[in-house]
Amino acid sequence: MLIESIDNKKIKLIKKLHQKKYRDETKTFIVEGIHLVNEAYHSGNLLEVIALYNEEVDINVPTIYVTKQVMKYLSELETPYNIIGICKYNEEKEIGNKVLMLDNIQDPGNLGTIIRSSLAFDVDTIILSKTSVDLYNSKVLRGCQGMNFYINIIRDDLKDNIIKLKDKGYKIFTTDVNDGKELKNIKTSNKYVIIMGNEGNGVSKEISDLSDERIYIDMNENCESLNVAVATSIILYQLK
Repeated sequence: MLIESIDNKKIKLIKKLHQKKYRDETKTFIVEGIHLVNEAYHSGNLLEVIALYNEEVDINVPTIYVTKQVMKYLSELETPYNIIGICKYNEEKEIGNKVLMLDNIQDPGNLGTIIRSSLAFDVDTIILSKTSVDLYNSKVLRGCQGMNFYINIIRDDLKDNIIKLKDKGYKIFTTDVNDGKELKNIKTSNKYVIIMGNEGNGVSKEISDLSDERIYIDMNENCESLNVAVATSIILYQLK
């Protein structure tokens, strides 16, 4: 099947997936490029492929072929890939023993990097605050390079979850550069939560006050702070 017009009804519906509201309604989203399409396929999340008319597709899902004009219309990139995938949302699963909470993370690149590091260092579950950047933002997806398909990620109220997890024996750690214990001196239990905060303001006081212990990364005094994605990666590596 070849679609040549951007006015095609199917194409118009796919284009709408660039809007969070429509993604949430349909529980589907777009990935661009063969690497992300392959990751979606191997994880079982790939529903459909849209490919340039002369592209050879060796993936066993429904495939639609389009012209360069249509592909450019569908892509958010200045130089579009020859293939995009339509994927289903990840299923939210039961919270694991090693949990990372993200309080109001706004930069999509940061979230993408944090997801990759979380998978690398054996985090079971990421809980995103409802005010954090959308998981299915295209820049987040490019930043995490398909690793979002292999880790349990939940968007929910952090306060409610902290209270529930404390009742279940989880130890709650939050970052605090002014009043924290050095990371190397931290001892974790089998079940713990690490809370990382907003790029400019850190962890909110309401959330921080619920923690059992505050931690910080010892570093050169001439460096005031670290990027939240870098700091998260260091903490997760140390705890692993």
